[in-house]
Amino acid sequence: MYRHVRELQFTAKPEKPDALFAMKFQEILGGQFGEMTVMMQYLWQGWSCRVPGKYKDMIMDIGTEEISHVEMLTVMLARLLEGAPGETTEKAAAANPVLAAVLGGQNPQHAIVSGGNAMPTNSQGVPWNTGYIVASGNLLTDFRSNAAAEGQSRLMTSRIANMTDDRGVKDMLAFNLARDTYHQQQWLLGIQNLQEDGFTDGVIERSNGDWEDDAAAHVFYTSTPGSRAGEGLWATSNSLVDGKPFRVEPLEPLTDDTGILPPPDPKQFVTYDGSQGPAKPGDARGAYAQGAQNVVGKLKDAITPD
Repeated sequence: MYRHVRELQFTAKPEKPDALFAMKFQEILGGQFGEMTVMMQYLWQGWSCRVPGKYKDMIMDIGTEEISHVEMLTVMLARLLEGAPGETTEKAAAANPVLAAVLGGQNPQHAIVSGGNAMPTNSQGVPWNTGYIVASGNLLTDFRSNAAAEGQSRLMTSRIANMTDDRGVKDMLAFNLARDTYHQQQWLLGIQNLQEDGFTDGVIERSNGDWEDDAAAHVFYTSTPGSRAGEGLWATSNSLVDGKPFRVEPLEPLTDDTGILPPPDPKQFVTYDGSQGPAKPGDARGAYAQGAQNVVGKLKDAITPD
């Protein structure tokens, strides 16, 4: 359950309207690394978190704060769009070709679709989508994604801040930058807490690490003639997992598998030279039967493993 307070978290008042800047401003609201992304990412992680207490509460707290940031940005955008485009603006543009060219950089959807309000899109009008968010249920990997998202968000906010001299806009963005600075530290310290509390035994994700290819976990493959990549710590230091030394090797095939594909389904009309023999036609029923056969096979193996 959520409650709404009328007052914004921070003042969102520009000194003057600026429809062209509003188009750019949309990026830090509805872009891939905008506030809508971190808001939904954290809320989804919080709702899905299976560790009650400080971790779930922390994720929900920051997710709820990000709702406040989205509200601040939408209010700022509406104020930047005040009176533009309007009849006065249109007359001025008609009399001044240079001004008309500048106004042409506005997002027309601000006038046509949203009625002078913010939109859940990026600066090019592309709608925000849920494919931007990360919520795996694994707090270690999620926290790393969150730190990266905050870093990207802060970088874009900083770039946007350099595109305006409006004191009101800069004041609000200074607050946002500070929150992004804190939030990056929050997620990195959260990873440290996960280690201290025993939720992860290392600094990287290592599910099924007991049967991974150990040799492949310690080698840097280089594929560029004269590459100096082997000078980096990723090639000259030791593994963060087991302390074994890294090594450098040229990228070469480790198998004689040439990747030849099986014969295609004739019903798919794939160009085929017959080198892999004749193919059996497949259909949806065949795929369903194969799936059922796999299940039966697994059950048999479970009952009689030998």
